[in-house]
Amino acid sequence: MEKDNKKLINAWSSYDWANSVYNLIITTAIFPIYYSDVTEKAFGGKIVEFFGISIDSSVLFTYGISFSFLVVVLCSPILSGIADYTGSKKRFMQFFTYLGSFACMGLYFFDGINVEYGITCSVLASIGYAGSLVFYNGFLPEVASPERMDNVSARGFTFGYIGSVILLIISLIIIMKPGIFGFADSITATKSCFLMVGIWWISFAQIAFYYLQDRKSGNKLNKNILGKGINELKKVYTSIKGRPVMKRYLFSFFFYSMGVLTVMLLAPLFGSTEVGVGTEEMIIVVLILQILAIFGAYFFVWVSQKKGSRFSISMILVIWIMICITCYFLKVKVGFYVLAGLLGFGMGGVQSISRSTYSRLIPKATKDTASYFSFYDITEKLAIVIGTFSYGIINQFTGSMRNSMLFMSLFFIIGLLILQWTDLESEMQKISTEEALDNPWDDIIEDVLDS
Repeated sequence: MEKDNKKLINAWSSYDWANSVYNLIITTAIFPIYYSDVTEKAFGGKIVEFFGISIDSSVLFTYGISFSFLVVVLCSPILSGIADYTGSKKRFMQFFTYLGSFACMGLYFFDGINVEYGITCSVLASIGYAGSLVFYNGFLPEVASPERMDNVSARGFTFGYIGSVILLIISLIIIMKPGIFGFADSITATKSCFLMVGIWWISFAQIAFYYLQDRKSGNKLNKNILGKGINELKKVYTSIKGRPVMKRYLFSFFFYSMGVLTVMLLAPLFGSTEVGVGTEEMIIVVLILQILAIFGAYFFVWVSQKKGSRFSISMILVIWIMICITCYFLKVKVGFYVLAGLLGFGMGGVQSISRSTYSRLIPKATKDTASYFSFYDITEKLAIVIGTFSYGIINQFTGSMRNSMLFMSLFFIIGLLILQWTDLESEMQKISTEEALDNPWDDIIEDVLDS
Protein backbone atom coordinates (compact mmCIF):
# COMPACT_ATOMS: atom_id res chain seq x y z
CA MET A 1 0.00 0.00 0.00
CA GLU A 2 1.06 3.59 -0.62
CA LYS A 3 1.73 6.18 2.04
CA ASP A 4 -1.29 7.97 3.54
CA ASN A 5 -3.56 5.05 2.70
CA LYS A 6 -6.32 5.20 5.32
CA LYS A 7 -6.50 1.44 5.84
CA LEU A 8 -2.72 1.23 6.30
CA ILE A 9 -2.69 4.16 8.74
CA ASN A 10 -5.48 2.60 10.80
CA ALA A 11 -3.68 -0.76 10.78
CA TRP A 12 -0.48 0.91 11.99
CA SER A 13 -2.43 2.83 14.65
CA SER A 14 -4.11 -0.38 15.80
CA TYR A 15 -0.84 -1.51 17.36
CA ASP A 16 -1.16 1.41 19.79
CA TRP A 17 -4.63 0.07 20.56
CA ALA A 18 -3.07 -3.35 21.21
CA ASN A 19 -0.05 -2.52 23.37
CA SER A 20 -1.23 0.56 25.27
CA VAL A 21 -3.21 -1.64 27.64
CA TYR A 22 0.14 -2.78 29.01
CA ASN A 23 1.29 0.77 29.55
CA LEU A 24 -1.96 1.73 31.28
CA ILE A 25 -2.85 -1.33 33.35
CA ILE A 26 0.53 -2.90 34.10
CA THR A 27 2.76 0.14 34.50
CA THR A 28 0.25 2.79 35.54
CA ALA A 29 -3.15 1.94 37.01
CA ILE A 30 -3.44 -1.52 38.53
CA PHE A 31 -0.21 -3.49 38.82
CA PRO A 32 1.89 -0.91 40.76
CA ILE A 33 -0.78 -0.68 43.48
CA TYR A 34 -1.37 -4.45 43.45
CA TYR A 35 2.40 -4.96 43.73
CA SER A 36 2.62 -2.54 46.66
CA ASP A 37 -0.32 -4.15 48.49
CA VAL A 38 0.66 -7.82 48.09
CA THR A 39 4.34 -7.32 48.90
CA GLU A 40 3.47 -5.31 52.02
CA LYS A 41 1.12 -8.08 53.19
CA ALA A 42 3.63 -10.82 52.36
CA PHE A 43 6.61 -9.17 54.09
CA GLY A 44 4.77 -7.23 56.79
CA GLY A 45 5.96 -3.84 55.58
CA LYS A 46 7.65 -1.94 52.77
CA ILE A 47 10.98 -3.78 53.07
CA VAL A 48 11.13 -6.93 50.94
CA GLU A 49 13.72 -9.66 50.42
CA PHE A 50 14.87 -9.77 46.80
CA PHE A 51 17.38 -12.59 46.19
CA GLY A 52 18.60 -12.17 49.77
CA ILE A 53 18.83 -8.36 49.62
CA SER A 54 16.60 -6.22 51.85
CA ILE A 55 15.20 -3.29 49.89
CA ASP A 56 12.22 -0.93 49.88
CA SER A 57 9.54 -2.36 47.59
CA SER A 58 8.94 0.95 45.74
CA VAL A 59 12.70 1.40 45.18
CA LEU A 60 12.91 -2.17 43.86
CA PHE A 61 10.03 -1.53 41.48
CA THR A 62 11.75 1.63 40.22
CA TYR A 63 15.05 -0.17 39.69
CA GLY A 64 13.23 -2.96 37.83
CA ILE A 65 11.82 -0.46 35.35
CA SER A 66 15.24 1.16 34.99
CA PHE A 67 16.90 -2.21 34.30
CA SER A 68 14.32 -3.21 31.68
CA PHE A 69 14.92 -0.06 29.65
CA LEU A 70 18.68 -0.49 29.99
CA VAL A 71 18.34 -3.89 28.32
CA VAL A 72 16.41 -2.28 25.44
CA VAL A 73 19.07 0.44 25.14
CA LEU A 74 21.78 -2.22 24.79
CA CYS A 75 19.86 -4.48 22.39
CA SER A 76 17.89 -2.17 20.11
CA PRO A 77 20.88 -0.59 18.25
CA ILE A 78 22.04 -3.99 17.05
CA LEU A 79 18.56 -5.39 16.41
CA SER A 80 17.27 -2.34 14.54
CA GLY A 81 20.36 -2.29 12.36
CA ILE A 82 19.83 -5.96 11.56
CA ALA A 83 16.14 -5.25 10.88
CA ASP A 84 17.01 -2.55 8.34
CA TYR A 85 19.80 -4.60 6.74
CA THR A 86 17.63 -7.70 6.31
CA GLY A 87 14.27 -5.94 5.92
CA SER A 88 12.71 -7.59 8.97
CA LYS A 89 11.26 -4.85 11.19
CA LYS A 90 7.97 -6.69 11.52
CA ARG A 91 9.63 -9.92 12.68
CA PHE A 92 11.40 -8.16 15.53
CA MET A 93 8.22 -6.28 16.39
CA GLN A 94 6.41 -9.62 16.62
CA PHE A 95 9.11 -11.16 18.84
CA PHE A 96 8.95 -8.36 21.41
CA THR A 97 5.15 -8.34 21.30
CA TYR A 98 4.94 -12.04 22.16
CA LEU A 99 7.59 -11.67 24.87
CA GLY A 100 5.73 -8.78 26.51
CA SER A 101 2.24 -10.23 26.26
CA PHE A 102 3.19 -13.64 27.70
CA ALA A 103 5.09 -11.93 30.53
CA CYS A 104 1.92 -9.97 31.36
CA MET A 105 -0.02 -13.23 31.52
CA GLY A 106 2.69 -14.60 33.80
CA LEU A 107 1.93 -11.91 36.38
CA TYR A 108 -1.25 -13.85 37.19
CA PHE A 109 0.91 -16.14 39.35
CA PHE A 110 2.56 -13.31 41.30
CA ASP A 111 1.21 -13.19 44.87
CA GLY A 112 3.72 -11.02 46.75
CA ILE A 113 5.93 -13.54 48.50
CA ASN A 114 7.46 -14.62 45.15
CA VAL A 115 8.68 -11.07 44.56
CA GLU A 116 11.63 -12.26 42.43
CA TYR A 117 9.18 -13.88 40.00
CA GLY A 118 6.95 -10.81 39.93
CA ILE A 119 9.79 -8.40 39.21
CA THR A 120 11.17 -10.76 36.53
CA CYS A 121 7.82 -10.89 34.73
CA SER A 122 7.35 -7.12 34.98
CA VAL A 123 10.87 -6.56 33.61
CA LEU A 124 10.25 -8.93 30.66
CA ALA A 125 6.89 -7.27 29.96
CA SER A 126 8.57 -3.87 29.96
CA ILE A 127 11.31 -5.11 27.60
CA GLY A 128 8.65 -6.50 25.27
CA TYR A 129 6.70 -3.25 25.28
CA ALA A 130 9.68 -0.91 24.82
CA GLY A 131 11.41 -3.21 22.32
CA SER A 132 8.37 -3.51 20.07
CA LEU A 133 8.00 0.28 19.93
CA VAL A 134 11.44 0.65 18.34
CA PHE A 135 10.21 -1.19 15.25
CA TYR A 136 6.63 0.09 15.41
CA ASN A 137 7.85 3.69 15.33
CA GLY A 138 10.18 2.78 12.48
CA PHE A 139 7.11 2.11 10.30
CA LEU A 140 5.76 5.66 10.75
CA PRO A 141 7.74 7.23 7.86
CA GLU A 142 6.59 4.32 5.69
CA VAL A 143 2.87 4.79 6.32
CA ALA A 144 2.64 8.61 6.36
CA SER A 145 4.07 11.46 4.30
CA PRO A 146 5.88 14.24 6.21
CA GLU A 147 2.91 16.59 6.09
CA ARG A 148 0.65 13.95 7.65
CA MET A 149 2.97 12.71 10.39
CA ASP A 150 1.63 14.94 13.19
CA ASN A 151 -1.90 13.70 12.54
CA VAL A 152 -0.93 10.06 12.08
CA SER A 153 1.23 10.05 15.20
CA ALA A 154 -1.63 11.62 17.19
CA ARG A 155 -4.03 9.08 15.70
CA GLY A 156 -1.85 6.23 16.95
CA PHE A 157 -1.78 7.58 20.49
CA THR A 158 -5.53 8.23 20.32
CA PHE A 159 -6.20 4.61 19.33
CA GLY A 160 -4.02 3.57 22.25
CA TYR A 161 -5.78 5.80 24.75
CA ILE A 162 -9.24 4.67 23.66
CA GLY A 163 -8.36 0.97 23.60
CA SER A 164 -6.66 1.04 26.97
CA VAL A 165 -9.54 2.97 28.55
CA ILE A 166 -12.00 0.32 27.35
CA LEU A 167 -10.03 -2.50 28.97
CA LEU A 168 -9.43 -0.43 32.10
CA ILE A 169 -13.18 0.14 32.52
CA ILE A 170 -13.77 -3.60 32.13
CA SER A 171 -11.03 -4.26 34.69
CA LEU A 172 -12.51 -1.73 37.11
CA ILE A 173 -15.93 -3.40 36.95
CA ILE A 174 -14.40 -6.85 37.50
CA ILE A 175 -12.31 -5.68 40.48
CA MET A 176 -15.21 -3.82 42.11
CA LYS A 177 -17.74 -6.64 41.56
CA PRO A 178 -15.66 -9.85 41.53
CA GLY A 179 -18.52 -12.10 42.65
CA ILE A 180 -20.62 -11.31 39.58
CA PHE A 181 -17.85 -12.68 37.36
CA GLY A 182 -17.22 -15.78 39.45
CA PHE A 183 -14.08 -14.63 41.26
CA ALA A 184 -13.60 -15.46 44.93
CA ASP A 185 -12.23 -12.03 45.83
CA SER A 186 -10.82 -8.81 44.38
CA ILE A 187 -7.24 -10.19 44.49
CA THR A 188 -8.10 -13.03 42.10
CA ALA A 189 -10.11 -10.60 39.95
CA THR A 190 -7.14 -8.24 39.79
CA LYS A 191 -4.81 -11.03 38.71
CA SER A 192 -7.24 -11.96 35.93
CA CYS A 193 -6.80 -8.45 34.56
CA PHE A 194 -3.13 -9.21 33.92
CA LEU A 195 -4.21 -12.20 31.84
CA MET A 196 -6.62 -10.01 29.88
CA VAL A 197 -3.85 -7.50 29.12
CA GLY A 198 -1.66 -10.18 27.57
CA ILE A 199 -4.52 -11.65 25.54
CA TRP A 200 -5.69 -8.21 24.36
CA TRP A 201 -2.17 -7.19 23.36
CA ILE A 202 -1.31 -10.33 21.42
CA SER A 203 -4.75 -10.53 19.74
CA PHE A 204 -5.16 -6.97 18.44
CA ALA A 205 -1.50 -6.83 17.38
CA GLN A 206 -2.37 -9.28 14.62
CA ILE A 207 -4.13 -6.48 12.71
CA ALA A 208 -0.92 -4.49 12.40
CA PHE A 209 1.08 -7.63 11.65
CA TYR A 210 -1.28 -8.48 8.79
CA TYR A 211 -1.12 -5.09 7.03
CA LEU A 212 2.39 -3.84 7.79
CA GLN A 213 4.91 -5.23 5.34
CA ASP A 214 8.68 -5.26 5.49
CA ARG A 215 10.70 -3.81 2.65
CA LYS A 216 12.73 -6.82 1.61
CA SER A 217 16.39 -5.90 1.17
CA GLY A 218 17.59 -9.19 -0.27
CA ASN A 219 20.39 -9.28 2.29
CA LYS A 220 20.89 -12.59 4.09
CA LEU A 221 21.87 -13.38 7.64
CA ASN A 222 25.56 -14.14 7.99
CA LYS A 223 28.36 -14.21 10.57
CA ASN A 224 28.95 -10.49 10.11
CA ILE A 225 25.35 -9.54 10.83
CA LEU A 226 26.09 -8.04 14.26
CA GLY A 227 28.65 -5.76 12.68
CA LYS A 228 26.08 -4.73 10.08
CA GLY A 229 23.72 -3.68 12.84
CA ILE A 230 26.36 -1.52 14.47
CA ASN A 231 27.35 -0.05 11.10
CA GLU A 232 23.75 0.96 10.38
CA LEU A 233 23.64 2.80 13.70
CA LYS A 234 26.99 4.47 12.98
CA LYS A 235 25.58 5.79 9.70
CA VAL A 236 22.65 7.33 11.55
CA TYR A 237 24.98 8.82 14.18
CA THR A 238 27.16 10.35 11.46
CA SER A 239 24.09 11.75 9.73
CA ILE A 240 22.77 13.30 12.95
CA LYS A 241 26.18 14.83 13.74
CA GLY A 242 25.97 16.68 10.44
CA ARG A 243 22.48 17.99 11.24
CA PRO A 244 22.78 20.55 14.09
CA VAL A 245 19.04 21.08 14.48
CA MET A 246 18.31 17.37 14.74
CA LYS A 247 21.18 16.95 17.19
CA ARG A 248 19.97 19.77 19.45
CA TYR A 249 16.42 18.46 19.30
CA LEU A 250 17.60 15.03 20.45
CA PHE A 251 19.53 16.62 23.34
CA SER A 252 16.39 18.48 24.40
CA PHE A 253 14.28 15.35 23.97
CA PHE A 254 16.79 13.36 26.03
CA PHE A 255 16.56 15.68 29.02
CA TYR A 256 12.83 16.24 29.09
CA SER A 257 12.17 12.53 28.50
CA MET A 258 14.02 11.79 31.75
CA GLY A 259 11.24 13.66 33.50
CA VAL A 260 8.22 12.85 31.31
CA LEU A 261 8.53 9.09 31.24
CA THR A 262 9.73 8.73 34.83
CA VAL A 263 6.82 10.77 36.19
CA MET A 264 4.35 8.91 33.95
CA LEU A 265 5.60 5.52 35.11
CA LEU A 266 5.83 6.33 38.82
CA ALA A 267 2.98 8.80 39.40
CA PRO A 268 0.57 6.01 40.54
CA LEU A 269 3.13 4.73 43.06
CA PHE A 270 3.58 8.33 44.23
CA GLY A 271 -0.18 8.73 44.60
CA SER A 272 -0.62 5.55 46.63
CA THR A 273 2.51 6.00 48.78
CA GLU A 274 2.58 9.75 49.45
CA VAL A 275 -1.09 10.77 49.13
CA GLY A 276 -2.91 7.55 50.07
CA VAL A 277 -4.88 7.06 46.84
CA GLY A 278 -6.51 3.59 46.79
CA THR A 279 -6.72 1.12 43.92
CA GLU A 280 -10.27 1.92 42.81
CA GLU A 281 -9.66 5.68 43.16
CA MET A 282 -6.47 5.38 41.12
CA ILE A 283 -8.23 3.51 38.33
CA ILE A 284 -10.86 6.26 38.08
CA VAL A 285 -8.13 8.93 38.10
CA VAL A 286 -6.26 7.11 35.33
CA LEU A 287 -9.46 6.80 33.28
CA ILE A 288 -9.92 10.57 33.42
CA LEU A 289 -6.23 11.01 32.68
CA GLN A 290 -6.50 8.87 29.51
CA ILE A 291 -9.51 10.80 28.23
CA LEU A 292 -7.72 14.10 28.77
CA ALA A 293 -4.66 12.65 27.02
CA ILE A 294 -6.73 12.18 23.85
CA PHE A 295 -7.74 15.84 23.88
CA GLY A 296 -4.19 16.83 24.78
CA ALA A 297 -2.73 14.94 21.82
CA TYR A 298 -4.94 16.75 19.31
CA PHE A 299 -4.90 20.10 21.06
CA PHE A 300 -1.13 20.26 20.87
CA VAL A 301 -1.19 19.07 17.25
CA TRP A 302 -3.42 22.09 16.59
CA VAL A 303 -1.00 24.34 18.51
CA SER A 304 1.89 22.86 16.54
CA GLN A 305 0.15 23.68 13.27
CA LYS A 306 -0.56 27.24 14.36
CA LYS A 307 2.63 28.11 16.25
CA GLY A 308 5.12 25.37 15.36
CA SER A 309 6.46 22.26 17.07
CA ARG A 310 8.91 24.13 19.28
CA PHE A 311 6.19 26.35 20.74
CA SER A 312 3.88 23.38 21.26
CA ILE A 313 6.49 21.26 23.08
CA SER A 314 7.60 24.28 25.14
CA MET A 315 4.02 24.78 26.38
CA ILE A 316 3.86 21.16 27.47
CA LEU A 317 7.20 21.32 29.29
CA VAL A 318 6.06 24.34 31.30
CA ILE A 319 3.01 22.29 32.41
CA TRP A 320 5.25 19.41 33.49
CA ILE A 321 7.55 21.72 35.46
CA MET A 322 4.51 23.04 37.35
CA ILE A 323 3.36 19.47 38.07
CA CYS A 324 6.71 18.38 39.54
CA ILE A 325 7.08 21.44 41.77
CA THR A 326 3.49 21.22 43.00
CA CYS A 327 3.87 17.50 43.81
CA TYR A 328 6.53 18.35 46.39
CA PHE A 329 3.96 20.27 48.44
CA LEU A 330 0.99 18.00 47.70
CA LYS A 331 -0.91 16.73 50.75
CA VAL A 332 -4.53 16.07 49.71
CA LYS A 333 -6.13 13.71 47.23
CA VAL A 334 -8.05 16.47 45.43
CA GLY A 335 -4.76 18.13 44.52
CA PHE A 336 -3.46 14.83 43.16
CA TYR A 337 -6.57 14.47 40.99
CA VAL A 338 -6.05 17.95 39.50
CA LEU A 339 -2.37 17.30 38.83
CA ALA A 340 -3.20 13.92 37.28
CA GLY A 341 -5.57 15.70 34.87
CA LEU A 342 -2.83 18.13 33.88
CA LEU A 343 -0.39 15.24 33.54
CA GLY A 344 -2.77 13.42 31.19
CA PHE A 345 -3.33 16.50 29.06
CA GLY A 346 0.40 17.08 28.76
CA MET A 347 1.18 13.38 28.32
CA GLY A 348 -0.92 13.05 25.19
CA GLY A 349 0.69 16.12 23.65
CA VAL A 350 4.35 15.50 24.42
CA GLN A 351 4.42 11.89 23.20
CA SER A 352 2.60 12.61 19.95
CA ILE A 353 4.42 15.81 18.99
CA SER A 354 7.85 14.49 19.98
CA ARG A 355 7.51 11.42 17.76
CA SER A 356 6.12 13.26 14.74
CA THR A 357 8.68 16.08 15.05
CA TYR A 358 11.53 13.59 14.94
CA SER A 359 9.93 11.81 11.96
CA ARG A 360 9.86 15.09 10.05
CA LEU A 361 13.53 15.71 10.78
CA ILE A 362 14.61 12.41 9.19
CA PRO A 363 16.06 12.95 5.67
CA LYS A 364 13.32 12.40 3.12
CA ALA A 365 15.08 9.73 1.06
CA THR A 366 15.99 7.59 4.09
CA LYS A 367 15.17 3.90 3.86
CA ASP A 368 16.75 2.71 7.13
CA THR A 369 13.96 4.15 9.26
CA ALA A 370 14.29 1.46 11.94
CA SER A 371 17.88 2.55 12.59
CA TYR A 372 16.83 6.20 12.81
CA PHE A 373 14.05 5.34 15.20
CA SER A 374 16.38 3.07 17.12
CA PHE A 375 18.53 6.12 17.77
CA TYR A 376 15.42 7.99 18.88
CA ASP A 377 14.33 5.13 21.10
CA ILE A 378 17.81 4.71 22.56
CA THR A 379 17.70 8.39 23.48
CA GLU A 380 14.28 7.92 25.07
CA LYS A 381 15.06 4.65 26.85
CA LEU A 382 18.43 5.87 28.14
CA ALA A 383 16.56 8.89 29.50
CA ILE A 384 14.17 6.53 31.29
CA VAL A 385 17.09 4.57 32.74
CA ILE A 386 18.72 7.71 34.12
CA GLY A 387 15.41 9.28 35.17
CA THR A 388 14.02 6.24 37.00
CA PHE A 389 17.39 5.42 38.56
CA SER A 390 17.72 9.01 39.81
CA TYR A 391 14.17 8.83 41.14
CA GLY A 392 14.95 5.58 42.97
CA ILE A 393 18.27 6.78 44.39
CA ILE A 394 16.76 9.99 45.76
CA ASN A 395 13.82 8.05 47.19
CA GLN A 396 16.16 5.51 48.79
CA PHE A 397 18.44 8.06 50.46
CA THR A 398 15.88 10.70 51.43
CA GLY A 399 12.99 8.36 52.22
CA SER A 400 10.50 10.48 50.22
CA MET A 401 9.23 10.35 46.67
CA ARG A 402 8.42 14.07 46.97
CA ASN A 403 12.11 14.90 46.73
CA SER A 404 12.40 12.64 43.68
CA MET A 405 9.47 14.39 42.01
CA LEU A 406 10.94 17.83 42.68
CA PHE A 407 14.26 16.76 41.18
CA MET A 408 12.48 15.75 37.95
CA SER A 409 11.65 19.42 37.29
CA LEU A 410 15.37 20.05 36.67
CA PHE A 411 15.30 17.72 33.65
CA PHE A 412 12.32 19.56 32.18
CA ILE A 413 13.98 22.95 32.66
CA ILE A 414 17.18 21.82 30.89
CA GLY A 415 15.19 20.33 28.01
CA LEU A 416 13.12 23.50 27.69
CA LEU A 417 16.21 25.73 27.55
CA ILE A 418 17.93 23.63 24.87
CA LEU A 419 14.74 23.61 22.81
CA GLN A 420 14.73 27.42 22.64
CA TRP A 421 17.96 27.29 20.60
CA THR A 422 16.57 24.72 18.16
CA ASP A 423 15.00 26.08 14.96
CA LEU A 424 12.76 23.12 14.17
CA GLU A 425 10.44 24.78 11.68
CA SER A 426 13.18 26.02 9.33
CA GLU A 427 14.83 22.61 9.30
CA MET A 428 11.56 20.78 8.57
CA GLN A 429 10.80 23.17 5.72
CA LYS A 430 14.11 22.23 4.13
CA ILE A 431 13.31 18.53 4.35
CA SER A 432 9.71 18.41 3.20
CA THR A 433 7.56 20.44 0.85
CA GLU A 434 5.57 23.22 2.43
CA GLU A 435 1.91 22.15 2.57
CA ALA A 436 -0.93 23.10 4.88
CA LEU A 437 -1.81 20.32 7.32
CA ASP A 438 -5.31 18.96 7.53
CA ASN A 439 -7.47 19.77 10.50
CA PRO A 440 -6.57 17.02 13.04
CA TRP A 441 -10.22 16.44 13.90
CA ASP A 442 -11.27 15.71 10.29
CA ASP A 443 -9.98 12.12 10.28
CA ILE A 444 -11.60 11.33 13.62
CA ILE A 445 -14.96 12.67 12.48
CA GLU A 446 -14.62 10.63 9.27
CA ASP A 447 -13.90 7.45 11.24
CA VAL A 448 -16.90 7.99 13.51
CA LEU A 449 -19.18 8.53 10.51
CA ASP A 450 -17.73 5.52 8.68
CA SER A 451 -18.32 3.27 11.70
